[in-house]
Amino acid sequence: MSPLAISVIVFLCVFGGALAGVALHAILPEHHRSAESKEVVKGAVGLIGVMSGLVLGLLIASAKGSYDTKKDEITTLASDCLLLDRVLAHYGPESAPARAELREAVARFVEQVSRGDGVPATGPESLYDRIASLTATNDAQRGLQSQASGLLMGIARTRFLLFAQSGSSISTALLVIVVFWLSVNFASFGLFARRNTTMTTALLLCALSVAGAIFLILEMDRPFEGILRISDAPLREVLTLLGR
Repeated sequence: MSPLAISVIVFLCVFGGALAGVALHAILPEHHRSAESKEVVKGAVGLIGVMSGLVLGLLIASAKGSYDTKKDEITTLASDCLLLDRVLAHYGPESAPARAELREAVARFVEQVSRGDGVPATGPESLYDRIASLTATNDAQRGLQSQASGLLMGIARTRFLLFAQSGSSISTALLVIVVFWLSVNFASFGLFARRNTTMTTALLLCALSVAGAIFLILEMDRPFEGILRISDAPLREVLTLLGR
């Protein structure tokens, strides 16, 4: 289900809770709306409000941390690919086929990420074999070959991390619980207040704000698609420099 669809459901649940509170206000007996009842309900709902605020903050922190981690890994991947190309360029003309294959691999990766297909688990295995098959004739070439192999292993590690982290970092159960708590909170807002335009408008705007927060959390949780997708600019810039 898309983040927008989930956000709409959250809005309906939260605003529906507010309307349920308003409806209950009209049918509650007078003795249920006494000052003592109001104090008890306010205290209980205040506790729920604190818990829902803490969990909502936890969800935001989790989604933002996951988003920033993947953004840093994309930048690291781009810089390592450029450094590998430079190392191979210094190795000599024998490395030209490996450099061409590296450029093709980066181009395919950029295309896959741009299409929103996600990150493949592995890259071209032939590139490992091509670098390993280079025949070093002096110590300088042997050192460069060793550096190239190390950089390629680092690129593979980062790529696999991106693949392994492609799942959601947001717990569905946690999201359902916090939405339930917020719905209860909103129901309490209308429970002891008479219905009027100002109150309804305020509850509507607050419900929209909550749904918007959930939408942003879910968007950050899928960084390679949607409106908050991670920019592929570092990879595209590196692609223009590879092979030169």
